[in-house]
Amino acid sequence: MTSISSQEHPIGLYLKVWGLLFVLSTMSYLVDYFHFHSYLRWGLIITFMLMKAGLIVAVFMHMAWERLALMYAILIPPLCLLVLVALMALEAEHTLGTRLFFFSS
Repeated sequence: MTSISSQEHPIGLYLKVWGLLFVLSTMSYLVDYFHFHSYLRWGLIITFMLMKAGLIVAVFMHMAWERLALMYAILIPPLCLLVLVALMALEAEHTLGTRLFFFSS
């Protein structure tokens, strides 16, 4: 009779990640509590959001233990989309500047 071995992760790992997610969520809340403004506010919020999403994907979706090829297959398309969004934002700024330059009276 063959036995199927399964990989189990210690509960302490999940508790540490939950604690870290709680700390990051608290820090995200404190950004609004202390009334940060402008790019600092959005930079901190996005940083905390990405850190929380990375922890959730790595630990709770078990991506930290997957093969590198699978991680690339899942992570590369969203990164490509972010690069394209950044390029579109730069193009929009250029187009707006050109229109304001040539069509302003």
